[in-house]
Amino acid sequence: MKLLVIGGSVFVGRAFAEEGVRRGWEVTVFNRGRSQQDPDGVRSLRGDRTDDADLAALAAAGPYDAVVDVCGYVPTEVAKSAAALAGHADAYLFVSTINVYPGYPAEPTDESSPRQGGRPDAGPGDGDYGWLKDGCEQAVRATFPGRVVVLQPGLIVGPHDRARRTTAWLRRAAAGGPMAVPGAPDRPVRLIDARDLAAFGLDLLSAPARDEVEDYLVPGASDNGSWGDYLDACVAASGGKAELVYVDDQLFVDHGVEPWTEAPLWLPPAADTAAVWEASTAKALAAGLRCRPITESVHDTAAWLFTADGEREAFEDYRHFAEWAAGLPPEKEQAILAAHAARPA
Repeated sequence: MKLLVIGGSVFVGRAFAEEGVRRGWEVTVFNRGRSQQDPDGVRSLRGDRTDDADLAALAAAGPYDAVVDVCGYVPTEVAKSAAALAGHADAYLFVSTINVYPGYPAEPTDESSPRQGGRPDAGPGDGDYGWLKDGCEQAVRATFPGRVVVLQPGLIVGPHDRARRTTAWLRRAAAGGPMAVPGAPDRPVRLIDARDLAAFGLDLLSAPARDEVEDYLVPGASDNGSWGDYLDACVAASGGKAELVYVDDQLFVDHGVEPWTEAPLWLPPAADTAAVWEASTAKALAAGLRCRPITESVHDTAAWLFTADGEREAFEDYRHFAEWAAGLPPEKEQAILAAHAARPA
């Protein structure tokens, strides 16, 4: 298989490229060469997906059996990439998002749920993230004449994750001491490892077409671990020096904790987020998706993070993640722990 990955150096794109190399495929990555070094074993082509000349050169470097697009956020830009590669590839896999479904996370979601209604001709600034991603999906389907596969992940974890979620919990756990965490250990979570997402995507591309419209929600399996499993693994993988202290969600609310940033993966109980961990993976599982345990993802992330370059890679400026520092400020955590200790048993 001759595989082209648009992106290919960072996290999800890197997982696709490395999985292709592992399978013995001929893997080409196309990026600007600014974010990170490309994986070993790939052919690297430099260019910008918005530049006509760069796209023409990319197409001429083909043909490809399949394209994997992990970094498309603007419909007009995605349409341009797909059009340039039409006639030079047999299939196009687009990595989208669960946010193309406007009912999520308030309502349980599957592939039949109502969509955002984004436009394939939309440009940057024409809508929010989910609306634009829906438009990107439509742009690929309308522009690319071959097979189109769309993956719609929820929260992605694993080594090389630069979104400051698992890495933030690991860094806090490594500091040791009482560690305030919200909720209860049996609370469900639904996470997908980037490597499992990549393996599933490449399995689809190398198999006969399954559906007329190949859309797959891939938020992760419901039985691969709980909130407590995830946090226990963070403590164990970072040296076992921290002591988890589960506190009531309301204490986090009362102390002004920012959901998802100061407490990654946490949302206070509310009607508009009631189904955040209830999106269906049934179609993808039936099509062959395999999800490793959350604990394995956490331990592998720690093995990467606690290396000479892991901390730098995980927390250096990258996209919008440079705008916030993940994890509870120490003074806020101490205030929560004190309030928890003062509560009646």
